[in-house]
Amino acid sequence: MSGFREFITRGNVVDLAVAVIIGVAFTAIITSLTDDIIMPVVGYLFGGLDFSSYFLLLGEVPDGIDPYNYEALKEAGVPMVGYGQFITAAVNFLIIAFIIYLIVKMLKKAARERAAEPAADAAEIVL
Repeated sequence: MSGFREFITRGNVVDLAVAVIIGVAFTAIITSLTDDIIMPVVGYLFGGLDFSSYFLLLGEVPDGIDPYNYEALKEAGVPMVGYGQFITAAVNFLIIAFIIYLIVKMLKKAARERAAEPAADAAEIVL
């Protein structure tokens, strides 16, 4: 058990846990940005208000099911291609990937600038 406690309290594991928690919160923000701001505009441009519910029917619609209600059709097990959901997920991915790219680029620039600074003399370092 002491080995497990040492593993958990090690800095890398704690940093990873913090990163996962921030990542989950960040994903919620990006999902809201995509679902609530970007995709409604895209849907409006393509003639609908909810782009995520765009689909192509591949089979027969059972009686009593609204043939234009994506959720009802999905719940009834009607075969269909939900391309709107896929496009929404792809936009989410592209936004997250672009933001991560910007963060990594910024971190690399900061590391280069730090490396370019002259090293401080040992006598100047105050603890």
